[in-house]
Amino acid sequence: MANTAQARKRARQATKQRAHNMSQRSTLRTAIKKVRKAIEAGDKAAAQAVFKESQSVIDSIADKKIVHKNLASRQKSRLSAAIKAL
Repeated sequence: MANTAQARKRARQATKQRAHNMSQRSTLRTAIKKVRKAIEAGDKAAAQAVFKESQSVIDSIADKKIVHKNLASRQKSRLSAAIKAL
């Protein structure tokens, strides 16, 4: 465990940052699930509207380096392809 004051502080900060990152990752997953649910409903217009909102969420989380930019790009690409297939 941390022996110095600096190491104890870094451990506290890491715990707080991890909780924040997990929350952001959860937001990302929720945004993706909303789009998938709209796609499964079969309404292309609604799916496109939800996808447009979710794109900004996905991009912002990737910009903060909480998830890799390629993961965000891949998710957007797959959702877009699924919407086009409707």
